[in-house]
Amino acid sequence: MTMNKWALVTGGAKRIGEAIALTLHKRDVNLLLHYKGSKAEAMALADKLNQMREGSCQTLQADLSTERGVESLVQHISTHRLPLSALINNASLFVPDNKASDWQTCQQLLNLNLLAPYHLATRLGDNLANNQGSVINLVDIHGDRPLKHHGLYSISKAGLKMATQALAQELAPKVRVNGISPGAILWPAQSDQDAIERVTRAIPLERPGKTKDIADAVSFILDSSYLNGQVIAIDGGRSATGYTGADG
Repeated sequence: MTMNKWALVTGGAKRIGEAIALTLHKRDVNLLLHYKGSKAEAMALADKLNQMREGSCQTLQADLSTERGVESLVQHISTHRLPLSALINNASLFVPDNKASDWQTCQQLLNLNLLAPYHLATRLGDNLANNQGSVINLVDIHGDRPLKHHGLYSISKAGLKMATQALAQELAPKVRVNGISPGAILWPAQSDQDAIERVTRAIPLERPGKTKDIADAVSFILDSSYLNGQVIAIDGGRSATGYTGADG
C-alpha cells in the first residue's frame, strides 16, 4: 500500500476501529473513517491523523443499518475518486436478545452486522479490484459458538463468517476477503466483575486481549498475499478449548 491508497474503516472512531485506523495510518494508508454517533471521537481522531500527515483522513457519518447509509459511503468514495485498497468492516451492534425482541431492532442488527458488510464489499468490489485490495470483516468467536442470551447477535456473526468465505470466491482473483474473530478484547459496558473473571480464567493465556492485537492481525492479513477466505480467531486460545460467554 502507498500513500495514494485509501482504506475505509467502518465504526472507526473508537475502540477496535480506532486501533485499526491508527495502525493503517502508520502504514502510510489514507483513511476514510465512518462513524454513526461518535462524531466527537471521529473528528478528534481525524484531526490527530491530519496533523501527522495533511489530507490523510476524511470522516463520514452514516447509519449502516439503512440502505441510504451504505449508499452514502459508496457515493462518497466514487465522488472523491478514492482508490480503495482496504475495506475494514468493523461497525457492529451488540445487544442481548431481550433488547432485540422487536422486529425493527432485529432488522437493524442483521442489517448492520451482516448485510452492510456484504453490500459494501460487493458495491466497492471494482474499486478494490483496481487496487488489488482486501476486505477484512470483524466477525466474533461467537459466530462459531453462540453466546447465551445473544442468539440473534451470534447468528449475525455466523452469517458474516459465511459471507467472508462466499465473497472470497466471488471477488477473487483481484480482491482477497478474510475475517478476524476477536475473543475477549474489550468488555461490554454491562459486564460485571464476576463475569469478567470467569471468562478470563477460561482463556489459556489467562488475560484479555488488547485492541492492538486485532490491529496487528489486520496488518498480518494485508501483508499475506496468499491468504484468502480465512477467519482468524484472536482470542488467546479460547476457541481451542471450548468456551462459553460471560453469561454462559
